[in-house]
Amino acid sequence: MPTEERRVPLGGSEKKPVPGAREVGPIDPKERFEVTIILRPRKSPIRSPDKNRRISREQFVSSFGSPSEDIEKIVKFANSNSLKVIEKSPARRSVVLSGTTSQFAKAFQVELKRFEHPTTRNMYRGRSGPLYVPESLSPIIAAVLGIDDRPQASPHFRTIRYGAKTLSTYTPPQIAKVYDFPVGLNGTGVSIGIIELGGGESSSDLSTYFQSLGLPVPKLVVVPVDGSSNAPTGNPNGPDGEVMLDIEMAGGIAPGATIAVYFAPNTDRGFVDALTTAINDAQNKPSVISISWGSAESTWTSQAIQSLNQALEDATTLGITVCCAAGDGGSSDGVSDNLAHVDFPASSPYALGCGGTKIVSQSGSSLTEVVWNDEAQGGGATGGGISDVFPLPSWQDSANVPPSANPGGHVGRGVPDVAGDADPSTGYSIRVDGTDTVVGGTRAVAPLWAGLIALMNQKLQRSLGYLNSDLYSEPSSDFHEVTSGNNGEYSAGPGWNPCTGLGSPDGSKLFASISSASST
Repeated sequence: MPTEERRVPLGGSEKKPVPGAREVGPIDPKERFEVTIILRPRKSPIRSPDKNRRISREQFVSSFGSPSEDIEKIVKFANSNSLKVIEKSPARRSVVLSGTTSQFAKAFQVELKRFEHPTTRNMYRGRSGPLYVPESLSPIIAAVLGIDDRPQASPHFRTIRYGAKTLSTYTPPQIAKVYDFPVGLNGTGVSIGIIELGGGESSSDLSTYFQSLGLPVPKLVVVPVDGSSNAPTGNPNGPDGEVMLDIEMAGGIAPGATIAVYFAPNTDRGFVDALTTAINDAQNKPSVISISWGSAESTWTSQAIQSLNQALEDATTLGITVCCAAGDGGSSDGVSDNLAHVDFPASSPYALGCGGTKIVSQSGSSLTEVVWNDEAQGGGATGGGISDVFPLPSWQDSANVPPSANPGGHVGRGVPDVAGDADPSTGYSIRVDGTDTVVGGTRAVAPLWAGLIALMNQKLQRSLGYLNSDLYSEPSSDFHEVTSGNNGEYSAGPGWNPCTGLGSPDGSKLFASISSASST
């Protein structure tokens, strides 16, 4: 008999138990599920994240897709372990496998058990420690996702807390006017991608909502990922509210755009697969993507962070802007270890991190905002701070990014980059599950910026693509700087700050600066 190849731990695959989770027993060894194996790029883009280069999807596959020989190595591994190959994608650098609990446990030398999540009370398939792979495959495998299906991300969505007063509310066209978005544009010819990890949309609610705004209902395309689909829960305070806010915000600003919604499971596999599906969608071709889900960097495995970050880098290579909510848990990002944390994927240097403000007053061209922070009263606060994972990017060299508030004063990527109104007390009027309500959270800010970028893409007749380095070189007058307030450990101030970034947009001024820069 041939000697079985030596197994080695897959770097970055280590999982820790979810704090407070309860083990409820073994998993049926015959239970079937799917796993995505992410392969390393054919070659590194070899460029710094401040270079806005873009290539076609065909060029991307040729230059950075998975070599056929690497994919065939995974197929051979699958066959030798009685696993079925469901999909092979050179563009997404992934191979999807199907098998039983016992087959995957043997193939990756892992013990799987059933757990109850401490907050959602949902059951999940969990593991501890690393996965093991054949030594010859270790150099080509970037990640194995889906063996553990614990919830990965949190929605960044807030309703007004009980007893709080609504100071003012805005529809998407109204907030676009507040931020002086360029007029005479509606996003025609542009596609906006939205990543969703739960809930669903209602066509009747969308029809009623956009009719109330005097706008046409945007063209909506639902793209199922990993078996998920548009699945409304009927609870307006649940994930349906998150989905409808995203669609109604982006569509209310750019009603002429096509909105492609990618529904995926709330797991690390689902998140990565949703993004790689969106950026490689040759049919809908989104030029800007909004992501309003995330969690603290410390809750991710390094393989999942690297895989999602690589997908975000791929998006920049393809000329796609990705807007990510910075989180609603203040400087701790909801982690109870008395340390500061930032939210991922907003902390990726390839993402446009979107923080939150509260509108204090607005009259004509005069606008006053402060940092959104209602945590002392039991509400939320904008995320923001210093990454523990990503170094300081070159385009933040002159932004006066402070050291981390954590012991050691690490210097890293500052979050967020930009901001917008997120306080529910100055929040957004939406319709969900037959109910008209007011919501907020940094979840609203990502599609707000995605809508603005869609208008710019329409006017320029091209995608702006990777914007970060350009934004940091624009005049401060292109933004409404936020100089008052804090999110816990970090305070606002002139220029960039770790609560609201460069500030909220003055859309017309920003567009004029970007147009001028692109013509030189």
